[in-house]
Amino acid sequence: MNETLNFSNFKQLISKKFLLVILISIPSAMVADYLNIPLAWMLGPMIITSIAALSGLKVKMPKLALSGILIILGLHIGNYIDQNLFNQMINWIWTSVIMLVYIIVCILVVSKYLQKYSDYGQKASIFSAAPGALGPLMILAEHEKTDLSQVATSHLIRLIIIITVIPFIIINNSITETLILDEFNYMTQNHLNLIILIIASMIFIFIFDKIKIPAALLSGTLFASGLLQITDVASYKLPDASINFCLLILGASVGCRFAEKTVKEIANNSFHGLVATTILVLLGLLAAYVATFFVDTNFLTLILSFSPGGIYEVAVIAIAYDLEPDFVAFHHIIRLLMILFTVPVILKLIKKTNPKY
Repeated sequence: MNETLNFSNFKQLISKKFLLVILISIPSAMVADYLNIPLAWMLGPMIITSIAALSGLKVKMPKLALSGILIILGLHIGNYIDQNLFNQMINWIWTSVIMLVYIIVCILVVSKYLQKYSDYGQKASIFSAAPGALGPLMILAEHEKTDLSQVATSHLIRLIIIITVIPFIIINNSITETLILDEFNYMTQNHLNLIILIIASMIFIFIFDKIKIPAALLSGTLFASGLLQITDVASYKLPDASINFCLLILGASVGCRFAEKTVKEIANNSFHGLVATTILVLLGLLAAYVATFFVDTNFLTLILSFSPGGIYEVAVIAIAYDLEPDFVAFHHIIRLLMILFTVPVILKLIKKTNPKY
């Protein structure tokens, strides 16, 4: 958290690298929107920044820009949190159990595939097979002296595929074909409440970061927003159009991650990344289907909840298409916690059975 707020990150907001990202992202989003591409404000910037990064152009997404939109996402999802939500959470215990089984099966199946059909080592295959939590996994992978390039590229290819395919699935299976955009009246809002929410969010983000809760920027804001809304202390509805800004930043940030990659590196990992992603998605669909026997929830919402990775990207998709963002965010945060618990346990078991690793 402290690293995010340092002076160098403020300077990055006016850097040439970030200005270039904005200059190419806005027109690409408008073109994608004109062509009626689902989630145009995410996919357009993602595609153009990916091409720019792989072409050698200097592009960068500042941490501060990402932090800002994660707080916006938290405030948006916070509007869905009420007492009724807490009454429902008892029913989510079973979907959480299904999530744990899903994670373990994903790691075992996909890691075996990567070990057998690609040049991935045992540790690299496990880190690459985990359905999400790239940031924390990269730290663990570095500690375990694993090939970081393989892990990062696998997760990146998966994220690209997930956020490209999911919107088309939703469009083809949902009654609603456009983003939910309600009228927004600034004059009817209590703007002091927004200030209170932001201050409370910053406090809980700091606390959550200190106690190592995953996705502290999103979970801290969610907790603050939900707590203040349930207790009737403060509530504030952000304009739905602000989601477009979140989409643009998230899409561009995915493309910017290619700045450290080469075309050859991506090409070498693309095929196995595609196969691994297909396996993970199929397992996610199976988990979502099993979950329908335990919760009365839209199947598209369950698909988002069990999608392998991209907590922030998937959260913004859930908000954009009004697919129970609170349910989706809860399960992705639970998934992150479970992955951070499961992967180290699996690594310890491997070390016991194979001391050479």
